[in-house]
Amino acid sequence: MTIDVSFLPTFAAAFMLCFARIGTMVMLLPGLGELTVSPRVRLTLALVLTMVILPLHRGAYQLDLRVFLPVVQMLFQEMLIGAVLGLLSRLTVSALQVAGVVVAQQMGLGFVTAVDPTQGQQGMIVGNFLAVLGITMIFATDLHHLVIAALNDSYLIFKPGEIPVLGDVANALSGTVAGAFRIGVQIAAPFLVFGLLFNMGLGILSKLMPQMQVFFVGMPLSILVGFLILILVVGAMMTTFLDYAGGVLHLLAPRG
Repeated sequence: MTIDVSFLPTFAAAFMLCFARIGTMVMLLPGLGELTVSPRVRLTLALVLTMVILPLHRGAYQLDLRVFLPVVQMLFQEMLIGAVLGLLSRLTVSALQVAGVVVAQQMGLGFVTAVDPTQGQQGMIVGNFLAVLGITMIFATDLHHLVIAALNDSYLIFKPGEIPVLGDVANALSGTVAGAFRIGVQIAAPFLVFGLLFNMGLGILSKLMPQMQVFFVGMPLSILVGFLILILVVGAMMTTFLDYAGGVLHLLAPRG
């Protein structure tokens, strides 16, 4: 009995290329690609997804291992595709960071910062709260399943061995950034109205009562009323964000 193992080098190369696409995307995904998540967890997840997706698209990797340069070129192409998919997913969460900055400024908490667990750097404490809450809601509503569908559908949009059209990629990234900023401002709209009316009221009060220390009265009152408004509208804020995030993920996974 003879066992033919001649296919193993080609299969191993295809596995490496598929893993490059999926691993790069997992590294950038919100919620999974954070610094607080163990590298072993991310590596295990990427390997499991590769073992699931590779059998579905094994025929897409036409490899000739006798020539080394095309394989290396395809490896960088797969990493670029994974980076584009991961960045598009991560940019959706930046809408909550934009909203958090606006909310914090209007509440008078613009000087309060803390380490953002989603980006590993200093950020507005309100923005950090909204970002963590948004990622939690994505997992709670099963929107993360669309990420797996996007990995599968990416082989229809970006076929292995084909260089992505940089113009289309740039348009997708710029459109996502613009959409994230627009949604962030829309989410924070109640606080923009509150900040405008509240500051106008303080200005009128300071004119009517010049001897009153408006700052010492207005700052704690602004924080108190801001938190009350946040409690009332946080549900609507998350609903708007989830609709936007679902729309972006559906674009990445048109069959999802």
